[in-house]
Amino acid sequence: MSVAQLPRCTRVLIAGGGPVGLAAAVELGRRGIDCVVVEPRPTVSRARPRCKTLNVRTMEHLRRWGLADRLRERAPLPVSWSQDVVFCTSLAGTELSRFTGVLGLVPDGDRFPEVGQQAPQYVLEDVLREAVLDLPACRLVLGSKVASLSQVADAVSVTVEDDAGNRSVVTADYVLGCDGPRSVVRDEIGARYVGGEALRPNFGMVFSCPGLWDHVRHGPAVQYWIVHPDAPALVGPLDQKDTWWAIAFGVDRATGERDAPRFLDTVVGRPVEATVLSTDPWTARMQIVDRMRHGRVFLAGDAAHLNPPFGGHGLNTGIGDAVDLGWKLAAVLDGWGGPGLLDSYEIERRPVQERVVRDATANMRVLSTELLADNLEDPDLAGAEARQAAARRIQETKKAEFHSLDLVLGLRIAASPVLPPEPELTYGTPDDRAQVGARLPHTFLKDGRSLYDVLADRLTLLVLDDTALEAADLPKTEAAFTVVHLVAAVPDGFAQRLGARFALVRPDQMVAWLGDTLAADLAEVVDTVRGRGAHRAETAPTQRG
Repeated sequence: MSVAQLPRCTRVLIAGGGPVGLAAAVELGRRGIDCVVVEPRPTVSRARPRCKTLNVRTMEHLRRWGLADRLRERAPLPVSWSQDVVFCTSLAGTELSRFTGVLGLVPDGDRFPEVGQQAPQYVLEDVLREAVLDLPACRLVLGSKVASLSQVADAVSVTVEDDAGNRSVVTADYVLGCDGPRSVVRDEIGARYVGGEALRPNFGMVFSCPGLWDHVRHGPAVQYWIVHPDAPALVGPLDQKDTWWAIAFGVDRATGERDAPRFLDTVVGRPVEATVLSTDPWTARMQIVDRMRHGRVFLAGDAAHLNPPFGGHGLNTGIGDAVDLGWKLAAVLDGWGGPGLLDSYEIERRPVQERVVRDATANMRVLSTELLADNLEDPDLAGAEARQAAARRIQETKKAEFHSLDLVLGLRIAASPVLPPEPELTYGTPDDRAQVGARLPHTFLKDGRSLYDVLADRLTLLVLDDTALEAADLPKTEAAFTVVHLVAAVPDGFAQRLGARFALVRPDQMVAWLGDTLAADLAEVVDTVRGRGAHRAETAPTQRG
């Protein structure tokens, strides 16, 4: 679709068609909400793969959208290929330490229905673009960008411009700024990044090196950390053939472009014939915008927050933004959700973003440059002792980076205007049971399906006790929720694990309410969760600007 073909109005306009903007469009479009995605790039860029880790939580959302299998089929590195991270002096050199079962790439009982996936960002973008194009409610406008916007009480006027300078004006009920670090939408609403920036430069590159696997002594791995004084680096395969990515730590653009051949020879541990396909100089930033909303305009993804890439949390956090904002906007526009849902977006997402920034910054404190030591490749006793000391430090300082499921799955919304107070439960074990504001504990049902596969696109009331349900009066808000009977479907022990006989679950798989009985005030609970609670105005964030 061209600028000239743009509709005059839409329910939601999304600035930016990267993974976050596309994910928001899928979340909206699956619910029939009309939206337009405006993206400057005519085609998905393969020169800079950027994110390469899709964590368990993102894969759970892809499963919910029916896209997890499609993405895995296209990922150049299947999960079975490797779940290891190796620290070594070079690809052909001495191994110092290794982590196995990293980044959620291995199952953990029934804790989650989807393991993580290593895949270049462009694979995810391809899959999401196709999904958006398949949704009748969505329109994708390529080769164009948002040039400016202005809003009144009930709408936002957006000027869209293509590469030739042609312009069109679209009126939207809401606008999502998913247009990255150089966000026009962020500037238009007067928001700004707050935080710091690392002093050390880094030089990223993608390169092709036929036959490189013949020199790798350490077997397949998703990452190799090179601990070498002449080339402290992080390197990994993009596929099982000849294409690799690398980050040279502490190297600026001019040095990286000049010394790339020598650097790659050192990384490999012997001279090789490598061709640099693209470069990407960057400096880590630890920043979050001072506000993520102004009226009917919201920010998500890199437009709202930036963190160091170590641990692979950046894109995944942006997908979480898109999911949270997407279902809430759809609920409001569909009529069953109230304004409290939109008030809750920043309240719920900011603590998550702050935690990710903190953890990623902590991961950055020890890189290959901090692990350098003398004698690491010496064959004598001094070398053995140096390698043992290096291995201890690697295991002590880097474990949290590669085994972070508590961050990925264990975050809890501490406070929100759309979550009722934690109930007093007598069922189950307090230390193990579910919590309001946390991800619903997962299990596989007796027929083999994932519990998450039975959840609705709206609120879901999970019932583990039909007797209590028969005696209760359900609230007259059937449009807001679906009742799912799981009495005979869940495996033994799940009721104790859940810690309640009833659970109200949001579309994002977060627990909104738990109860041993269906209380008389269930209607009030549902109204709170769908953003129509009476206390909304007291807890909503102050709008500035």
